[in-house]
Amino acid sequence: MKKLKICWVSAGISSFMAGYLAGDVDEWIYIDIADQQEDSIRFIKDCEKAIGKKIQVLKSSQYRCVEDCVRTFGGFRNSVNGFAPCTNWLKKRVRKEWEAQHTDCELTYVWGFDLAEKGRAERTVEANPQANHEFPLIAKNLSKEEVHGLFERTFDFARPLMYDLGYPNNNCIGCIKGGMGYWNRIRKDFPEVFESRAKLERLVGHSMLKDKNGPVYLDELDPDRGDMNTEIFPDCGIMCYLSMK
Repeated sequence: MKKLKICWVSAGISSFMAGYLAGDVDEWIYIDIADQQEDSIRFIKDCEKAIGKKIQVLKSSQYRCVEDCVRTFGGFRNSVNGFAPCTNWLKKRVRKEWEAQHTDCELTYVWGFDLAEKGRAERTVEANPQANHEFPLIAKNLSKEEVHGLFERTFDFARPLMYDLGYPNNNCIGCIKGGMGYWNRIRKDFPEVFESRAKLERLVGHSMLKDKNGPVYLDELDPDRGDMNTEIFPDCGIMCYLSMK
């Protein structure tokens, strides 16, 4: 049986550095969606040049963006089991379709979870027995900050723009996992996305945010609430649904 080691790149520093540190990756794959900040593709192209290998770009054949999924599903997530239509349909389903074409291969996946994400790594292994798994950043005891420092010392191309704008991850613009501070930052940096998501909340009758008193809709969010620097905001790779249960 043919053996393949795959690095699923999320257009973030951690996933790229995990593949780089693994050193013997056979295929690099990036799943692209319309909500990704446009500088992400520039980063992927720069990564290709740095490693000397093509990064395969996959896309959903059915859905284009987060709003397409939310409109179809009628909400942002299932609070019982953590199902998020955007992650599951735009990312997980695409990966599963790729896997269905490689049933004759022994697969090993390389993931960019860092030292603080051991729990997510363990859940990834449990949820995906069809493949072997490697976590180079955890194996080397690297924190997220150390990974970024290593990237800057090793490579001479820029990080994705979202990092330089102050966001902790290069997730979709308008990520449904963001907290109040995140959304108030989106209101400032990407007002058209904030307005569009606010209208979408009202359309489907569900909010992305809540507090002790219940749902908090974006069009009611106090501009001074939240602090993005202290909010838990995981990187949205193709396994981020595991952290939402």
